[in-house]
Amino acid sequence: MTKKITWFTALALGMVPLSQAETTALSLTQTNNAAAAPVANQQLPFKQLAPAPGSVALRGTSPVGYIQFGVRHDEVVTQAALQLEFTPSPALTPVESHLKVYLNEVLMGVITITKEQVGQPTRTTLPLDPRYITDFNRVRLEFVGHYNNICQDPSSSNLWLNISQASSLNLQMQKLPLKNDLSSFPIPFFDARDNRPLTLPMVFNQQPDLGQQQAAAILASWFGARAQWRGQSFPALFNQLPDSHAVVFATNAQRPDFLRDYPPVDGPTVEVISHPQNPYVKLLLVQGRDDNDLITAVKGIAQGNILFRGQNVSVDRVEQLAPRQPYDAPNWIRTDRPMTFAELQQYPEQLQSSGIDPDPLMMTLNLPPDLFLIRSKGIDMHLKYRYTAPRTLDGSRLAVNLNNQFVQAFNLVPEREKNALVLRLPITQGLLDSDKNLSIPALKLGTVNELRFDFDYATVTTSNISSDRCETIAPIENHAVIDGNSTINFSGYRHFMAMPDLRAFANAGFPFSRLADLSQTVTLIDKAPHAEQVSALLNAVGNIGAQTGYPALALQLTNDPAQLSQVDKDILLIGSLPESLRDEAKVGLLTETTKSWVKLPVRQTALPDEGSPKTDGRPDSRTDIRAETAMATLIGTQSPYFSQRSIVALLADSPQGYTLLNNALIDSTKRATVFGSAAVIRESGVSSLRVGDMYYVGHLPWWERVWHALALHPLWLAGMSTLVTIIFAWLLWRGLKVLSRRRLSADEKD
Repeated sequence: MTKKITWFTALALGMVPLSQAETTALSLTQTNNAAAAPVANQQLPFKQLAPAPGSVALRGTSPVGYIQFGVRHDEVVTQAALQLEFTPSPALTPVESHLKVYLNEVLMGVITITKEQVGQPTRTTLPLDPRYITDFNRVRLEFVGHYNNICQDPSSSNLWLNISQASSLNLQMQKLPLKNDLSSFPIPFFDARDNRPLTLPMVFNQQPDLGQQQAAAILASWFGARAQWRGQSFPALFNQLPDSHAVVFATNAQRPDFLRDYPPVDGPTVEVISHPQNPYVKLLLVQGRDDNDLITAVKGIAQGNILFRGQNVSVDRVEQLAPRQPYDAPNWIRTDRPMTFAELQQYPEQLQSSGIDPDPLMMTLNLPPDLFLIRSKGIDMHLKYRYTAPRTLDGSRLAVNLNNQFVQAFNLVPEREKNALVLRLPITQGLLDSDKNLSIPALKLGTVNELRFDFDYATVTTSNISSDRCETIAPIENHAVIDGNSTINFSGYRHFMAMPDLRAFANAGFPFSRLADLSQTVTLIDKAPHAEQVSALLNAVGNIGAQTGYPALALQLTNDPAQLSQVDKDILLIGSLPESLRDEAKVGLLTETTKSWVKLPVRQTALPDEGSPKTDGRPDSRTDIRAETAMATLIGTQSPYFSQRSIVALLADSPQGYTLLNNALIDSTKRATVFGSAAVIRESGVSSLRVGDMYYVGHLPWWERVWHALALHPLWLAGMSTLVTIIFAWLLWRGLKVLSRRRLSADEKD
């Protein structure tokens, strides 16, 4: 949707272009005698480029595969080659069978399958013409297979060619000089065409104070919201000139040495300049008279960058017109009304597919972690779809899957009277087998869920083989579309969750992300943080921004532990643990500078869930260990100040430990292993466990709380059922006895 920018909007955001800053003795602008453009080689494996991880399997009925890649705005491809590793079917006819390679629908070459290659792993390199490479590119691999000189069936199992995920696209990239112009911002600091993780250093004069850290955290969350699935990292540098695109924070009184002679500013200012030693590297200067100006400047970036133009702009004022509401994060599905699939769509052709066997249609559902669905009978989904009708009722069907688990299938009929249906996605916690009393895990909804629609067509081919002719009816291409007006409804559910749960923090930033702008979060940091601690803050907040899709505009920072008891907010702790929280009853795992100890629970499962008995988390041993190797920890616990608030602490025993912590925060594989109330991060990986008491956040009516407690403790339910039965039987016996006495008394009177 295109938004019309009015003059009133520009005045409200307070953005007015400035004249170019005076040339300084340092000469930070790009020189005419620029160095030769740097060249770098980039290898992109198919594992990263293919739509789904794994090998690309081409068959007779699905002969086409795709890989896609983008090119940054500040780079140009000078050389390109496709390095393929594939294995063709041993039944293929040599020479007649081949693989065609297209780049943006232009034929780049044909790879002929020889007699020596059939049935054998093969490696080959095919050059690609860089003249046809644009911003967004698609390589199409089309398999043409033959296995019989007389008559062949396109659906035959003999027709296949498997391309290994070890194949890669090799590019030689040359840097392009860019103007110092903010009109294309956030390029080059973030480029949506680049699928690699975002690494953006943030530079300070020295150890940053609270205001500078708050400004950097807001900006990190804004860049994280744009990086999203790519991942993001924000290394903090103190008075150090970066060697890549970076953000520099400077006030008139505190600025890095390489900006010492730069002219002072008279208000919040955002400017882009060239690196003093490399004209192909850009620096984003966030300047102000003081820290408040820096915060205003980054809020201007977060909320008004669409109005940027020229080399620098001033941000006079940024005003939040309406407060954020709970659970309204842009990346989360709405829980106050049904949502259409068009609102959940992430790219234009996501809900349509074509081919003899159309590729599955997938959609991601991001849910608030505390959505209480345990006693729900199912989620209503109103599904509308269109498809190429099969010629006959041949078993073609639409299969609906949730998180790789089958939900339901529907026949694709030749003539449809209606193309809409209502589904209810089951989300029960288990199915009871009455014969064996075995609990079989059923469909579960998590924080991130994948809804998949498979249009499976039965391939019909007929052949008539005789001595003089062969007749074959080749299958035609089918089309499948999920209508954007289809809806899914998560409204009407309460928010209630067992805590602590570090998985919710690692995967959704919860409980801090309950309000997307982090207005109910206070972050406690050290008074003199080192660079690794500042990086941990930026990475943690940047990761939350990537999960919510909204910057942390209202994040509050403090270095005074006494303030924690004065604000009813969730606490994000980075740095040293304050004395007020060094209590074993409140924190089950503690890492200090010179000592670490861990309490092990009585019984620990690999993936504990809400239904685990509380005794499982009761510690039965304690181990004190002293070692030189670095270690970091994530701790989740209940706030001692407010019962509905939580504390998540990011602790390490050394700067090297914070390096481990930062690597874990930006590594999606390591984040997936975080759960429970404590996670220990070492060089060997992440070990998670649940220690300490469980508590609950959110609200349920008392009757639902009773049913929830009984559902978690079946013995209690059985005991209460027995007790209720006994009481009811006794009351019934007493009632019958009283009635009998009355009848006997009446007979005596007669």
